[in-house]
Amino acid sequence: MILRSTTYARVGLMGNPSDGYYGKTLAFLVRNFSVTVTIWESPLLSIIPHPAHDPTAFDSLDELTEVARRDGYYGGVRLLFATCKKFSEYCGTHGLRIPRENFTIAYETNAPRQVGLGGSSAIIVAALKSLMGFYGLTDEDIPKPVQPSLALSVELEELDIVAGLQDRVVQVYGGLVYMDFDREIMKQQGHGGYETLDIHLLPRLALAYVPEPKDSGKTHSDVRYRFDRGDREVVEAMRTFAQYAEAGREALEQGDHDRLGDLMNRNFDLRRQVYGDAAIGAKNLEMIELARSFGMPAKFCGSGGAIVMICDDDDLFARAQVAFLERGFIMMRAEPANRGCWGNGPC
Repeated sequence: MILRSTTYARVGLMGNPSDGYYGKTLAFLVRNFSVTVTIWESPLLSIIPHPAHDPTAFDSLDELTEVARRDGYYGGVRLLFATCKKFSEYCGTHGLRIPRENFTIAYETNAPRQVGLGGSSAIIVAALKSLMGFYGLTDEDIPKPVQPSLALSVELEELDIVAGLQDRVVQVYGGLVYMDFDREIMKQQGHGGYETLDIHLLPRLALAYVPEPKDSGKTHSDVRYRFDRGDREVVEAMRTFAQYAEAGREALEQGDHDRLGDLMNRNFDLRRQVYGDAAIGAKNLEMIELARSFGMPAKFCGSGGAIVMICDDDDLFARAQVAFLERGFIMMRAEPANRGCWGNGPC
């Protein structure tokens, strides 16, 4: 038996980064970039490294050095490793009996790395879904609202990677999702309030990203420290991000794309104010300013390295695409995806 689970990159449309601060967000999946995890029964449990993202052989020491500088020391194998461990622990803690069958697990992805499109979380979610399918578990065994939290625990608890729930929620639920991470809701339910919206509410959108990110929000920021200390500016900013998500939902439901665009611009401007230009990164600022020079509202898709823009006009898109290419960026139409494909199911 061979099972394949596919999910897609995530675009934060409104409200981020408040998902990590008890806020609210709107996000959707894009078919442009996918992750597929394949699992099959085998005598020994085995994790197969990706030839491009988990290299162990190089043409030279110079190549090794360049790969380490560009991608760091960790690829997708550690994500699969940690997901398997967390899945096993969850099953044991919650009395889910799984057969003693071993498997081999591998992944494929075309998602650009380190540009804030949720490529790492997509690997984890697809792996979690593959494990569930392999062992015959359903959403009744691991409830759907719990799955994003389980996926997040892989990075937070196992790999010490700072992240929020937004990516995992939209990758589990699919399509366009409105998320409420209010502190009281999280406390009472153990998870946020998640609602899938009609993906056809979205205007025509475009994406742009840095092909080889070097300053995509890597600069240290003290926002988390300030928030935990009750800093008024940061706490109020997170509250405002959440209000943008609420207003963005209303704009989508009313078909008011001008208002949505204004909210996207305000979302980015507030982020820039709170985090500062050093944390935002020069290339990111250049992309935003270039988009706005064409009259296209724009904001980060995630933590930086990629932006989302409203662009209804094909001629405008063509002209902007040339300008982005001349500056060294990649620009494309966003292709919203309704959901992922679990256990070889239809997409």
